[in-house]
Amino acid sequence: MGLRRSTWTLKRREAYTNDLDANRSLVAVSARTNRSKADQDPAEWLPPLYDARCTYATDWTATKLRWKLTVDDRERAALVEIAAGCGPDSVDYEVAP
Repeated sequence: MGLRRSTWTLKRREAYTNDLDANRSLVAVSARTNRSKADQDPAEWLPPLYDARCTYATDWTATKLRWKLTVDDRERAALVEIAAGCGPDSVDYEVAP
């Protein structure tokens, strides 16, 4: 069962914000792309380049699993739909300390 970030301690929030141990957690994008995404999940926003969507969904899922975060029904449906067109990639991750 996942957790909601709103229930995290300050120490846990800081660890998440500064997570440099997982290269999937922080991905450099243009300022324009970052502004268009804002705080939306994959049900509301996907990268403009179709070819980047599988990587984005994999990274998103790995981060959710790493930090044991919840996924709502719309988000899960969007991720399943994206994954259906991505091929046999696996989602590798380590649980955050």
